[in-house]
Amino acid sequence: MSNKISIYQVFTRLFGNQVKNPVFGGTIEENGSGKFSNFTPKALEAIKNLGMTHIWYTGVIEHATATGYEKDGITSSNPFIIKGRAGSPYAIRDYYDVNADMANNPAQRMKEFEQLIDRSHAAGLKAIIDFVPNHVARDYHSDQVVAGAADFGVGDNTAKAFDPQNNFYYIPGESFQRPKKLSPFGKDVPADDSPAYLENPAKATGNDCFTANPSVNDWYETVKLNYGMDYNNGMQKHFDPIPDTWKKMLHILKYWAGKNIDGFRCDMAEMVPVEFWQWAIAQVKNDFPEIIFIAEIYQPDQYQNYIEKGGFDYLYDKVGLYDILRALIEGKANASQISDAWMNLHGQDEHMLRFLENHDEQRIASRFFAGNPSKALPAWLITACIERGPVMTYFGQECGEKAEGASGFAGDDGRTTIFDYWQVPAHLKWYNDGKCDGGQLNADERNLLNHHRRILNFALSCPAVRNGQFYDLMYANYENEEMNTYKTYAFLRFTAEEQYLFVCSFDLQEESVKVRIPKHAFGEMRQVAIGDYLFEDIFVPGKSITADAQDTFNIGLLVELGEWDYKVFKMKKKED
Repeated sequence: MSNKISIYQVFTRLFGNQVKNPVFGGTIEENGSGKFSNFTPKALEAIKNLGMTHIWYTGVIEHATATGYEKDGITSSNPFIIKGRAGSPYAIRDYYDVNADMANNPAQRMKEFEQLIDRSHAAGLKAIIDFVPNHVARDYHSDQVVAGAADFGVGDNTAKAFDPQNNFYYIPGESFQRPKKLSPFGKDVPADDSPAYLENPAKATGNDCFTANPSVNDWYETVKLNYGMDYNNGMQKHFDPIPDTWKKMLHILKYWAGKNIDGFRCDMAEMVPVEFWQWAIAQVKNDFPEIIFIAEIYQPDQYQNYIEKGGFDYLYDKVGLYDILRALIEGKANASQISDAWMNLHGQDEHMLRFLENHDEQRIASRFFAGNPSKALPAWLITACIERGPVMTYFGQECGEKAEGASGFAGDDGRTTIFDYWQVPAHLKWYNDGKCDGGQLNADERNLLNHHRRILNFALSCPAVRNGQFYDLMYANYENEEMNTYKTYAFLRFTAEEQYLFVCSFDLQEESVKVRIPKHAFGEMRQVAIGDYLFEDIFVPGKSITADAQDTFNIGLLVELGEWDYKVFKMKKKED
């Protein structure tokens, strides 16, 4: 992997939805929905110019919703087995179709999606979609006729709790009991008069819940898929002969790869046996060598397994850098702990996908996180530049989206809803009636956008960041009384031709720090000349600092930092 990638995650149903005053728990008729067509050439060009190489279209594959398109063969789902009117994008109802909500003409929904992929490529962006392998909607049923495809559950022996060739796990003799709650659409929003949902025998629920009575906190809207793991008998593996679910999932992966997409973000990949990934990814890449696989994974002890055995290109770095940076922004950690994040990866850094927001996490600008999104700018520089692995932005993050208020099924928790028909205020100000120029942003939001744009474009254009080496300077400064290692983090990125110093402050006040660069670092950078070095501030043209490399090759560079500030210096040997 020689080139760094930058991913723009967008919740497709919300992008470009311009409803001004959405109704709590409202229908698609009341609140509208974003469309594939909102991603115009102008919009995609603007996204690329933010510093993006890839766009992840989240929630594209057809999932269970309360909205039906009967004349197009799509019925609405029973409201008591969905979350919100729009439904969870991870309760897949048809692996071979796309969400009709996002089509201008539902009958032409797949063609409109294919045109979106073509527009993305024309704009110089590669396209990623979700692959949801662990679970499906309770009422899964493919209405598409695809050669070689068969529905899940057809031919299952439902009298058995487990059979290696079943697609689902069953609770024989018991009927599914939905959780008791006020409404599937949100507090005080009544459900319609849909009949009770019948499922007998009950199927196991998606989050490894092997009961007919899942709780409201379970993924009760989903059914777990069976990959040949016997959960009731010590997780015994039954992989020979190849389970039927494996074959169906490989067919689905190749179907979507054939639509010219460029990658899959694999939902909860760690809940599917690594042996399946080893078997399936190799076959997909044999036919589509350039396609990438990203794993949502939260078990660091499994990282190496999913990279080396499973075949994944990238893994989430959530339980690691994200958690440390968030705690640091909130004043619950110190900057020296950032070193722990990369050391604990044992050389797997270039495989880690870094982010500060995604659809599962709280918005930085929300009152549940930083409140002031500028506090996260030094963390964003680290996220984008610490290693060669990819960096990801969640749409609206670059403009300070706060995700304020409850929307329906989703409450007021600092997250942008994935369950409701809704809108994203900061994104709409950037979208600016389709101009995609940020014309409605205020001065602070525009400033934040400019910081994001310059950091990401620098990370992509600078060879030292894109594919150079990383050197952590913290060990050389722990005893440095002129640098507060609880609030300041410093590191180097370099190639044989270029060297850069990064200094990030997580302090509430301005400070002067003197960063030590040790002799060992000079050796690693192949810099051996004694004398003056010039440090050019790459984001402040014309500003530079001179420091002297003594015969011990220890530079003490005095850096002036504002509150929540970051600096990047290009390092040069000063000519006599």
